[in-house]
Amino acid sequence: MRIGEVARRAGVSPRALRYYEEQGLLASERTPSGQRVYAESAVERVRLIQQFLAAGLPSRTIHQVLPCVDSGKSSPEVLTMLAAERDRITSAMADLAAARDALDHLVHLAHHPDLEHCPGLREPPWSPYDPASAGVVSHATS
Repeated sequence: MRIGEVARRAGVSPRALRYYEEQGLLASERTPSGQRVYAESAVERVRLIQQFLAAGLPSRTIHQVLPCVDSGKSSPEVLTMLAAERDRITSAMADLAAARDALDHLVHLAHHPDLEHCPGLREPPWSPYDPASAGVVSHATS
């Protein structure tokens, strides 16, 4: 099957398929004219790669996981690596949640300003000129 057909059936671009090949995630044969030809199983392989990517795994990690998928056996190293990836994603989610909460607070303040958080509400942007507070001495003559 040619690259365009695999891309269409798997829902990705031909460029993505070339990238997967560069990363060692997908294999193809070459015709004498150099065109890529994929096995029927390539569509399912690409869908699996897409699931791993959607789960937040980088391609280097996927490269290490795919042999386990192919053999049906995992290694302690791969399981440890997947646990570390999960921890990394969980940490990133916590950071994003904190950023979202801070933004929610700012949006609330924008809609409901108060004296504590909005200096413009505490003091007017200008005040009448007061020579006494400016240190100017008035010399009035009688």
